[in-house]
Amino acid sequence: MSGPFEPFTADDHRARMERAAREAAAAGLAGLLIAPGPDMVWLSGYAPPADTERLTLLALVPGRDPVLVVPALEAPDAAKAAGAPALTLRDWTDGEDPYAVAALGLDGDGRFGVSDNTWALHLLGLGRALPGSSYVALSEGLPMLRAVKDAVELERMAAAGAAADAAFAGIRTVRFAGRREEEVAADLAALLRRFGHERVDFTVVGSGPHGADPHHEAGPRVIEEGDMVVLDFGGLMHGYGSDISRTVHVGEPTDEERRVHDVVREAQEAGFRAVRPGAACQDVDRAARAVITEAGYGDRFIHRTGHGIGVTTHEPPYMVEGERQPLVPGMCFSVEPGIYLPGRFGVRIEDIVTVTEDGGRRLNDAPREIVTVG
Repeated sequence: MSGPFEPFTADDHRARMERAAREAAAAGLAGLLIAPGPDMVWLSGYAPPADTERLTLLALVPGRDPVLVVPALEAPDAAKAAGAPALTLRDWTDGEDPYAVAALGLDGDGRFGVSDNTWALHLLGLGRALPGSSYVALSEGLPMLRAVKDAVELERMAAAGAAADAAFAGIRTVRFAGRREEEVAADLAALLRRFGHERVDFTVVGSGPHGADPHHEAGPRVIEEGDMVVLDFGGLMHGYGSDISRTVHVGEPTDEERRVHDVVREAQEAGFRAVRPGAACQDVDRAARAVITEAGYGDRFIHRTGHGIGVTTHEPPYMVEGERQPLVPGMCFSVEPGIYLPGRFGVRIEDIVTVTEDGGRRLNDAPREIVTVG
């Protein structure tokens, strides 16, 4: 596992904000209005209180300096952010109209890209301050903003993937039979933290019939001998995401369970082989889905093949039918086909993959064949 990593600098954030403004202009947008959340952190380095109701807004307008609008009581913290030297800080005090402050220098007739997580309260307030303006969600107007990772980001992604692999190696050694799903999930979370994750976002442990629910939350069910168990876990390390799925079996699997697992493994390999620059996102989904459909389980593969990943664990692009976005080097996303047999068991295998100049590279190397546990 790589690391430690140097923090991103003001120059790094300046370059990101300048690129975002250029891409906004190329997309026909008057600018970007970024609310607190992963977009703001990635662009500016500033992470305001997540639950603040006071308007905090990063405004990126082509040809102008980036502006960060913050409540006055939070301005000292904003001034310490990594990207602060690249920003113009504009604060407002309680009793002022924060939307009028934010509207300074913005085109009232422009069309702006706004963060998907922008509060409706704030969007309505901006609309009053900027009559004639219109808005489009960032995931629609500029979906690839964070999709292509640079070399440093890819190193962090690779380190997170290696840590998830190490966590899987560790969980294979623990006892499954006779223990509750939630106990194994706690073991997984502890392993992720041991191997460097600052944050654990999810630890799915779907045993037996629960494995047929792709987003099952680990609960009190006692894992039994003969269970197939879907493990899906990940979080953030060095600020970037991991996400891996493997399916293990408690004791020796039946011939049918081996066959289903083999189909999913072949589908996952087919999806990976479809990754190359210029291919459409939907091509990855089609390649994986074709294997499962041919094996007779097409109606039991009930979700998209993959999702983008970076500073969040789910982000554009999505590997799904109808997504024609071409793959380009530096994109990172999951390839995770599955088969789900209600009331019986499920199988899912997932790796994070990055697009290279001539194909794809897996960021997970944990065994993909069926693994037996005790």
